[in-house]
Amino acid sequence: MTRMLRAPPPLALILLLTACNRVGSASDAEGAAKTAAILAAMPAPYNTADLANGRQAFQLCSACHTAIEGGANMTGPNLYGVFGRKTASAVDYKYSPVLKAAGWIWTPAQLDKWLASPQTTLPGTKMAFVGLKDPKTRTDVIAYLHVVSSGGPP
Repeated sequence: MTRMLRAPPPLALILLLTACNRVGSASDAEGAAKTAAILAAMPAPYNTADLANGRQAFQLCSACHTAIEGGANMTGPNLYGVFGRKTASAVDYKYSPVLKAAGWIWTPAQLDKWLASPQTTLPGTKMAFVGLKDPKTRTDVIAYLHVVSSGGPP
């Protein structure tokens, strides 16, 4: 006699899927907590940024930059740990002379000025990017970059 298998009842299926999804929930919670802590430590308005929008807008940057620990230099340098670092100080990257001479420390406010228009902020830079004109988008990108380049989840 052939035995027919019954499909599990919908509630049992939902509970099974929920249990399977809990495998990564501890690390997800830790990542969310780390992200929240990094974001909260930033000055206003960056501490209230929209990280999802920042991630999306950072795709423009990722054509030339990586932002993960150990990431490669590309057309532009790896941005991991950029906040609090002096300009033109990433190892193994050949910066323009004007950026080497700038002597800035990368802070959210300094990066905001830079990203508005790199060529206007520092004429002669080799960064050909035209800039992010929308202040809210810059805020979101800077907050996202700070989270990712500080070891938070991408």
